[in-house]
Amino acid sequence: MYIGIDLGGTNIKIGLLNENLSVQSKLKVPTESETNSQTVMANIIAGAKKLLVQTQTRTEQIKAIGIGVPGQMDIKKGLSIFSPNFANWGNVPVVDQLETEFHIPTYMDNDVRVNLYGEWQMGAGKGKQDVLMVTLGTGLGAAMVSNGQMMYGKSNSAVELGHLNMYRHGRPCACGSSGCLGRYVSARGMVKTVQEHLAAGETSIMTDWTDDDETKLTAQMVSEAYDQQDRLAQKVMQETGEILGYGLSSAINLFNPERIIIGGGVAEAGERLLGPTQAVIAGHALKVARKVCDIVPAQLGPWAGMIGAGVYANQQGAV
Repeated sequence: MYIGIDLGGTNIKIGLLNENLSVQSKLKVPTESETNSQTVMANIIAGAKKLLVQTQTRTEQIKAIGIGVPGQMDIKKGLSIFSPNFANWGNVPVVDQLETEFHIPTYMDNDVRVNLYGEWQMGAGKGKQDVLMVTLGTGLGAAMVSNGQMMYGKSNSAVELGHLNMYRHGRPCACGSSGCLGRYVSARGMVKTVQEHLAAGETSIMTDWTDDDETKLTAQMVSEAYDQQDRLAQKVMQETGEILGYGLSSAINLFNPERIIIGGGVAEAGERLLGPTQAVIAGHALKVARKVCDIVPAQLGPWAGMIGAGVYANQQGAV
């Protein structure tokens, strides 16, 4: 059996997978990402122990643990170097701490790559050799399987589509640059776009829903307002979808994928968002590359990262 762990900014999702990589049991615990690395690691360990107790599983029955962690990392050393959504977090020895606690081989990777391992083996990418995955959540993450191999790059930083520069002097980004794709196409980005339009004097039903408190705006509200024919929501969804289209056009031209999988909470906007995206791709991606590429939704849902982490543990354990 295998344990898969998906470390998110809000929750830690932990699952027990059997030899066939079917989920036997799962749970989630709060991350407390605003605290520090010690608290978050303690929450991961406590959650894994709780799962073992609930399922009456002994540590000797677990072949490997896989964990997906957001941000930059040294995979060989098992170090999480930097994670933008976590406070007091730097050079955290994630693998060492889990192996010391459980005495089980542990393998760490970037959260989006772990998502893609799951979708590639068990979901929307099954049977494909060139697959790009884009997750649209708080930010924008991406990973790519090329010719049947996960792409990593020299510093495990390959396929950082969220940091494609879309505007020469755009919104500042935590990476140190500005105008990055993820600052526009993400939950935070969409809310920021709404706020900019409101500041310019435009009106929306969303201000009634939040009592004029812009800090209460969410990406989900944009979808709901869109369905009520709110002109600002429709404009923001159109803008966001088009910017994503330009980003994916560049990705199609660069990587020539046969499939792009779109996952994450923001992707639940569906055709509202992806309609404009497809229109831009039709006009801007290279014709030959565009013709061989389809865009599909992720299949594994909100537990994709946890499932993918278990799949990754299985693969690494077999190497």
